[in-house]
Amino acid sequence: MPKTSAIERNKKRIRLTAKYKTVRAELKAILANPASTDEDFFAAQKKLAKLPRNSSAVRIRNRCSMSGRPRGYKRKYGVSRLTFRELALAGKIPGVTKSSW
Repeated sequence: MPKTSAIERNKKRIRLTAKYKTVRAELKAILANPASTDEDFFAAQKKLAKLPRNSSAVRIRNRCSMSGRPRGYKRKYGVSRLTFRELALAGKIPGVTKSSW
């Protein structure tokens, strides 16, 4: 089990990303627009730099929803490989069977 502080830090990043999503998108649109003036570009760049770093979506870490494990994450199921195996063997995931040949 990972540290509770790491899980909570990631939850905080998810909240901040949701909060600043529209502001960040508007500023990035100004930066990507080739028709924007130099003054607008640099003003948008400054405003983007003033936003909290943890409000960026790339800082969110995928974690297992049950155990909080950050590695071996199965995106389709939202759990780590270990939790996925336990659930699959217990028959809790529909359509998943243990292969044998």
